Amino acid sequence: MNIATAGRRDTNRLKGLLAPLGVAAGAGAVVAFVGVVDPNQPGHYPTCPFLWITGLYCPGCGTLRTIHALAHLDPVAALGLNPLAVAMIPFLLFWWGRWVVRAWQGRPRRVTLAHPAWLWAFLAVVMVYWVVRNLPFGAFLAP
Repeated sequence: MNIATAGRRDTNRLKGLLAPLGVAAGAGAVVAFVGVVDPNQPGHYPTCPFLWITGLYCPGCGTLRTIHALAHLDPVAALGLNPLAVAMIPFLLFWWGRWVVRAWQGRPRRVTLAHPAWLWAFLAVVMVYWVVRNLPFGAFLAP
């Protein structure tokens, strides 16, 4: 391998890393913004449309306050606001890490995220979480 080929390969690696690093920068900006602008104070963020219309919590209700709590290094409060969002963080980091590794290796992104059974299982977990957090015995899941 000559120097020109090695230089092109390194340039392609860096170009491949732009997208995952851009996503990381965007996520970091969101966490920083939500960490500074407190969602616990009224008037900073709009109300969840599903909560506003139905009076019921959606699976995402409490996620802004969860991000705020995590930005302030309070995982206990975050778990009390939206445990599903906190539980998803390791999975998101894993998938992002796989994306970085594949980009660094110059391998193409995969179009499919996972086996369909995993996606259906995830959808089932979200649906059960959505229903249970709105029932009296699931009040501990409400934000």
